[in-house]
Amino acid sequence: MELIKETLKIVMQGIAGEKTLFPPGSCEECLKKALTKRELGHIRINYFRKGILGLYVDSSSWLYALNLKKEAILEKLQQENSAIKKINLRLGEI
Repeated sequence: MELIKETLKIVMQGIAGEKTLFPPGSCEECLKKALTKRELGHIRINYFRKGILGLYVDSSSWLYALNLKKEAILEKLQQENSAIKKINLRLGEI
């Protein structure tokens, strides 16, 4: 069932015309350098477009904690990839 969900997501993004500026794999590598292993376990990349990196966070407590560190995380991400201009954090499934 998860495979169908991911396939539909990819198809719908293609229909909507969403395009990323860099491959998701490299975005994941940037996050690995900017966040701890514990933090990485509570987030998932949702999108990247127009310089905005959208991340899903699995709980409100982690959303709050990551929002407190948002500027520091953004600075670390920008050192790895200057295309990232902003981070949006939202509650969502991981």
